Amino acid sequence: MSFVTLREGETGESLLKRFQTSMVKSGILRDAKDHRFFRSKAEKARIAAQRAARRRRKSRGWRTTGVRGGAAAR
Repeated sequence: MSFVTLREGETGESLLKRFQTSMVKSGILRDAKDHRFFRSKAEKARIAAQRAARRRRKSRGWRTTGVRGGAAAR
């Protein structure tokens, strides 16, 4: 569980924002969402592969060599 303490002169909104940030960084909510339903090992592996492919696409950019992209289409 994440804990935050009220700093001197801090508003409730900023305290809540710090708490939410610490929850995201700790991964507690993601872990709880992952354990809501049972997932088989095969399904977990498939989802992990999809996430990895998405990361690769994002890091590579949207370079295409198909009909719509490239100099040949112009």
